[in-house]
Amino acid sequence: MTSHPVDKPLAARVGQAMWAMALAGLLVALGGWATGRGQLVAPGLVALFAGTALGFSRYPSLRGFSFTWWVLAFVALSLGQPRAFGVWFGVDLKILIVPLIQIIMFGMGTTLSLADFSRVLRLPWPVFVGIVLQFSIMPTVGYLLASALGFAPEIAAGIVLIGACPGGVASNLMAYLARGNVALSVTMTACSTLLSPVLTPLMMKLLAAQYIEIRFVDMMLSICNMILVPIAAGLLANRVLYSRRAIFQRRTVLVGMGLAAGAAAVGIGVAGAAWFGPLTTGLVLGFGLIAVVALAKWIVELVLKGPGTWMDRALPLVSMVGICYIIAIITARSADDLLHVGLLLLLAAITHNLIGYTLGYWLARLARLREQDCRTVAFEVGMQNGGMGSGLAMNALHSVQAALAPAIFGPWMNVSGSILATWWRGRPPRRDHRDDEPSAAGPSSLSTTRANVGRPTAPEN
Repeated sequence: MTSHPVDKPLAARVGQAMWAMALAGLLVALGGWATGRGQLVAPGLVALFAGTALGFSRYPSLRGFSFTWWVLAFVALSLGQPRAFGVWFGVDLKILIVPLIQIIMFGMGTTLSLADFSRVLRLPWPVFVGIVLQFSIMPTVGYLLASALGFAPEIAAGIVLIGACPGGVASNLMAYLARGNVALSVTMTACSTLLSPVLTPLMMKLLAAQYIEIRFVDMMLSICNMILVPIAAGLLANRVLYSRRAIFQRRTVLVGMGLAAGAAAVGIGVAGAAWFGPLTTGLVLGFGLIAVVALAKWIVELVLKGPGTWMDRALPLVSMVGICYIIAIITARSADDLLHVGLLLLLAAITHNLIGYTLGYWLARLARLREQDCRTVAFEVGMQNGGMGSGLAMNALHSVQAALAPAIFGPWMNVSGSILATWWRGRPPRRDHRDDEPSAAGPSSLSTTRANVGRPTAPEN
């Protein structure tokens, strides 16, 4: 006998409500389209995509795809209500893009440690192979696709840009799920990001100068301000958050550190660009976030006796919301372009991503890397930091059209990465004689594990 609905567990009823919302949204969107009531389509799509995202999040096997559905919900909302992501009280909301990316990069920094950078000394050949493939294959393939598909110059520059960006933290999660070398993945992500202030502008200068003006030094400083400074601040916060030293468990130390970092942020903000130039915003936000982390640890862990993993739980949500909002801001300013070339850009994203995975894996095999490392290189080559690409398009290239490609490529990389990781997970790496040797990577660090916890497919990017 079927039990009465009120007897079902609350979780099951909530799940049913999510899918009911998705179905209702689909019916509203179809009804609005069929009857010519266009104002109903966008709200219907928002309900459809948000309900599907919530529904997917309840199933571990589907949770990795929920981030993409949230992106679609924000895109639909920005297309239906572009003013919500336009100007508020005379302030253009696009000024939020760089701070949001800096916050996401700070979060990435808290998942890293100095060991993730120094590991390159023990893994020189795999790291070298991966980074060379990443910064040669992806920008070149982006250039070839942009030329072959005949995109407008600024959109074409955006395709080259996303190919020239380093890897993001999503690739670390994918390597873990695919039974790859997680320690190598984290090290490659860290090293490619560290090299990006030089290599990203260089590849843009070589391949995209015909599409849009590339100012090498300006782009380099923009990357330092937007990416490296927040990551460095995150590395310092990592010591505060996760160190087991007694000194970082004392109230006076945490409060003093918080106040000192806050004072530094205020002082740098007052001094401004006259003293710190284009790195000002990164330094202000970096020290400000260190202050927040130190004081939050004091309150959450010492006063409230809460868990020490609170940051691990908060960062994925902050990253997901930040990236979704960035994409919505970009979409609201380029709706006509997106509707005109969106499907063609999606085709370019699929092709670009597939070529990256394929060449990354097989060229790593040609370089005689072990199977685990080949899988890792495939993800590092095929997946880029879409958030960084969006920020550079808006802040360094000053082009909304150039930001379209990163906005579309990023969510697709999360979908394809999840699919490939799931496929590989069911096929354990074949052993060879090198697997009997001590691993050069050693055990994956605690920071590596944190980089894989709860990301929206990771995001990113």
